[in-house]
Amino acid sequence: MSLPSADELKGKWNQHVGTAKIAWGKLGEVELLKSEGHQQRLSGLVQERYGITRDEAEKQVKRFLEKCRF
Repeated sequence: MSLPSADELKGKWNQHVGTAKIAWGKLGEVELLKSEGHQQRLSGLVQERYGITRDEAEKQVKRFLEKCRF
């Protein structure tokens, strides 16, 4: 399964912000909306808020995006 294009992701992201808020409660809705679902931006936010490695944050975000079927 390949990850979606930036345009596809942006279009679907608003539908999944609530789910992302549940997954990462330390992230605010505004931050999530501003990330527009971009994997790198979201990974950076997760890494920063949760004090985890970049690799771990990227794994979490990738799993999340795959579950949301972007």
